[in-house]
Amino acid sequence: MAAQWTDHNVTVTSGGADLTFTVSSIGDEDATDVVIALHGFPQSRRCWRAVGSGLAAQGLRVIAPDQRGYSPGARPVGTENYRMPRLVDDVLHLADALGVERFHLLGHDWGAQVGWVVCERAADRVQTFTALSVPHPQAYATAYRDDPDQREAAAYIRIFWQPGTAEDWLSGNDWAILRTILGDLPPEDIDHYVGRFQEPGAMTAALEWYRAMAPAEDFPSTTVPTTYVWSTEDQALRRAGAQLCERFVAADYRFVVLDGVSHWIPDQAPEAVVDAVLDRVARA
Repeated sequence: MAAQWTDHNVTVTSGGADLTFTVSSIGDEDATDVVIALHGFPQSRRCWRAVGSGLAAQGLRVIAPDQRGYSPGARPVGTENYRMPRLVDDVLHLADALGVERFHLLGHDWGAQVGWVVCERAADRVQTFTALSVPHPQAYATAYRDDPDQREAAAYIRIFWQPGTAEDWLSGNDWAILRTILGDLPPEDIDHYVGRFQEPGAMTAALEWYRAMAPAEDFPSTTVPTTYVWSTEDQALRRAGAQLCERFVAADYRFVVLDGVSHWIPDQAPEAVVDAVLDRVARA
């Protein structure tokens, strides 16, 4: 019988507050290799369904939380509550609460961004890292500074920084812009994510991740063995940053390019993600 996902709530004290995260897990609780999977904007743990099932079938355990702002019980008010140190604390506190000392890390979009910082802060706990879409923070910062294509691709972030304006832009005309952003996903998934954003405070909380952004400022190279997966049709993360990523990984590194795949790598290419993670774990 195939492994089944299990949903549960996990309460931790993070950033001085008690927060309850909604978490899904799959795979043998006694598995040697545990993967913590972090989603990005504007998705949720739902994006890991196919990837997690594939990894569990190969003997790994996968833990996928709805992150801060996406879990209804972990949705504090205020931009200061979404700064990177608190997002990183959440991951480490969740691992502690679940009894996971060392783990493999998998992240997409903002989940990858958080993952890079977890690797910098807790390299002794992260066995391997597989980053999807978002390259090393210094690679992205360099590309944004030097590459006009990347700056143009990131223009939407300036809208997201504007409280009220961004919320109106995304939700107007029956959430037309958000639906367009998610346009490569199945209709039922788009409806699910749009519905989640209609929960009280959910959309503003997700946008606070952008409003709390800080410059990379010489972010150190990663010492965790890393695989970076980039897709050629990603409209937000362009080739310059992807090609720079290798410079900032001072460990075993693999670069995987997915031709013809859009930004939504976990949804559109789950088999490739499973292969990338399994290969990375095998090299550990």
